[in-house]
Amino acid sequence: MTEPLLSVRGLTVEFPTRHGILTAVEDISFDIMPGEVLGMVGESGAGKSMTGNAIIGLIEAPGRIARGEVWLNGQRIDSLPPEAMRAIRGRRIGMIFQDPLTSLNPLYRISDQLIETIRTHLPLSQDAARKRAIGLLDDVGIPDAARRIDDYPHQFSGGMRQRVVIALALCAEPDLVIADEPTTALDVSVQAQIIDVMKELCAERGAAILLVTHDMGVIAETADRVAVMYAGRLAEVGPVRDVILAARHPYTAGLMGAIPRLGENLVRLNQIPGAMPRLSAIPPGCPFNPRCPRVMDHCRSHRPALSPIEPARKVACWLYPEVTEA
Repeated sequence: MTEPLLSVRGLTVEFPTRHGILTAVEDISFDIMPGEVLGMVGESGAGKSMTGNAIIGLIEAPGRIARGEVWLNGQRIDSLPPEAMRAIRGRRIGMIFQDPLTSLNPLYRISDQLIETIRTHLPLSQDAARKRAIGLLDDVGIPDAARRIDDYPHQFSGGMRQRVVIALALCAEPDLVIADEPTTALDVSVQAQIIDVMKELCAERGAAILLVTHDMGVIAETADRVAVMYAGRLAEVGPVRDVILAARHPYTAGLMGAIPRLGENLVRLNQIPGAMPRLSAIPPGCPFNPRCPRVMDHCRSHRPALSPIEPARKVACWLYPEVTEA
């Protein structure tokens, strides 16, 4: 059986404050196989981006990985010194950020930024790196790449800048790409193009993708499996089709119910009552219990662990007898 490309075990991210420790991500575990796209979905503040930043070693002080392990191709990377982690970032793990302008320096031409990144990680000459950069821009769908490579970021549209960022993330042929809300700021038609580009590149290069988003439509189009996060915990993990058609966790079911469907004549959309708790006020037991339509007394005092309930499904909910206590 193929070993996971990325394996996260018991990851916990904490932020010390004057009022105590705030836990942004608590005890999450998941795997991503080679060539697989794992979608990570949830409301804003659920801990999705924080998980991606922890994997790539970009947690800002005073935040820290308090517990847990991150393994990439059999090598533990969460405990590496900063210099070793910098060598992995870009070379073995690529990052696609939500806003391409945060990844591109407006003062430098696209060619300068791509070539510098390529030569930092690969033993190529200036000419060879330029050829590779043009080829990457071609791969991600930049028209007339040989000419446009010398343009500045402001000369590209939002969708084209995001394509450049994808090319930048793939410069050194990484094993894993972490895509943090890569389509949020784009028009729907451009979103579809970017999704197609990511899927094709993943299939051709065999890279795995951790796709962080709050858009279930993007997850349905792109991912093989989905991990649903709530208040820094994993609520459900399973194949995309299974989760969409038959959600097991009440929170996942609420997310699915809030999506409008063609042909339905609704007066108003379904919604989950209340709001996700602040990090300083996460309730005991299941963190979703104040908003859950199926809450039981047990849910208010005992926290469920993410447990297998079917061969390819895991859920953290006391509705299922297979679930154990965290």
